[in-house]
Amino acid sequence: MASPARITRRTLLVASAAALAVPSFASAAPAQKVLTADPTRIRGWARDTWRSLVAMTPARTGLPADNIPESLAASDRSGYTSPTNIGGYLWSTIVARELGLITSGEASARLVRTLSTLDRMEHHAPSGMYYNWYDEETGEALRAWPGTGAVVHPFCSSVDNGWLGAALRVVAEADRAASGPAKRIFGRMRWDAFYNPGDDPAHPVRPGGLIHGGFFPFDHDRPGGVYQGTHIGGDPVWLTTHHYDTTVSETRITSYLGIITGQIPPKQYFAMWRTLPASCDWSWHEMQPVGENRTYYGIEVFEGAYTYRGMRIVPGWGGSMFEELMPDVFVPEAKWAPRSWGRNHPLHVRAQREHGLLEAKYGFWGFSPASNPAGGYREYGVDALGIGPGGEPGNPASGYFSDQEMTNYDAGFGSCRPATNPTPTYGDGVVTPHAAFLAMMHERDEAYTNLVGIQNDLRAYGTGGFFDSVAVRSGTIARRYLSLDQAMVMGAIGNVLCRDVIRRAFATPAVERALRPVIGVEEFGASRV
Repeated sequence: MASPARITRRTLLVASAAALAVPSFASAAPAQKVLTADPTRIRGWARDTWRSLVAMTPARTGLPADNIPESLAASDRSGYTSPTNIGGYLWSTIVARELGLITSGEASARLVRTLSTLDRMEHHAPSGMYYNWYDEETGEALRAWPGTGAVVHPFCSSVDNGWLGAALRVVAEADRAASGPAKRIFGRMRWDAFYNPGDDPAHPVRPGGLIHGGFFPFDHDRPGGVYQGTHIGGDPVWLTTHHYDTTVSETRITSYLGIITGQIPPKQYFAMWRTLPASCDWSWHEMQPVGENRTYYGIEVFEGAYTYRGMRIVPGWGGSMFEELMPDVFVPEAKWAPRSWGRNHPLHVRAQREHGLLEAKYGFWGFSPASNPAGGYREYGVDALGIGPGGEPGNPASGYFSDQEMTNYDAGFGSCRPATNPTPTYGDGVVTPHAAFLAMMHERDEAYTNLVGIQNDLRAYGTGGFFDSVAVRSGTIARRYLSLDQAMVMGAIGNVLCRDVIRRAFATPAVERALRPVIGVEEFGASRV
């Protein structure tokens, strides 16, 4: 197994359902009176969300800042951006055009401006991959952190570049004027630079190979966490010893891009854990999974699932909506893989809804990494749906927590480890609106109802759309906007209101031929009990 030490979403990114899918679960949580989604209101949310993205983006470079407070003042921009943020602005521009918020001419001008800046920005030329942090005002790679002067060691993140790559493919198909530069920048990106096939005895990985967290092109600040090597020839880089090894994870977008381009073999998709094993010597993870072994592309896969509130669900590392549904913004996973994602996506959404409304009794739901209402940034999720960040033998893990008190749900591990907190009492829950927008792709009316409540009752809304998060009992609001989270809002709305505009642009016939046979063959252990 890969090292249990995980690099969090924040440090890497920012420091239908078909015939065999489970049916709708609208009646499962009566704590909210379900409203019929109003497209006009949703379009208004998109208009305000787009306003925040425009406010974050200097006209000269077209690079969005990482975040901005509710003032939306240019002087309050964060002073840094990332490939993920840039990608989010690109796909959000396509959605803004489709919704009629901007003209086609303005959309093309914005896209070309951003791509022109991106094309000249410093990056790792052999792989075509971009560094983690840039100045949004100039496009210069950061070597010192704004405000503190702390040294920044350029790092090429596999996930960060994955979201940029996905956005480039969307733009290449969706905007004629920007198609050429988008294709050119994407064409020089080498996804196999992140792929460890496991052929080095000194750095073994699971059969099929895994994706590195990333690499440092130059000197680094992670002694013991990297090693020198290269998967694409040429000068070695400092590759992370950390690999992404769970399939319910944002990193599957990087796997998809590698498979689509033929740079990563399909078997890599099956090298990732669905859950960790069920035996007692693995009893440190969240709970004992149930499932059976199946073989795909020559790789034996334990199709495990966690049991939660009458459902069997394939968990993520932390149990967040982002891990489960962000790749689904681009790839119609439920349609192409009805026996895996077509089951798991609606079950995960139902589980998040029931956790917020019935188990924790917050009155609201939707949990994903976001700004902490108390300050800073934190990963939020449903603990029971997370394998567990930081877990290791002798130190039982947990998923991300849904409240400020970090209340730990612990159902035990069968007869191997007794339960310590199977029926917890939760505190000040933190809901993150972008998580509910992602859920809208699977539970349109339920997610809409939830968002109306967050806007009207919790008043977590400003001139730039929904604030990043809100603690439901104290009423404390993180009164700022993160460009990635706003971009997730835009992407989900684009798919819901504009006939899957992001999915249609990404999932071309060529992409479908390369990817659908891979993900479509699998059967998860997810089901209703």
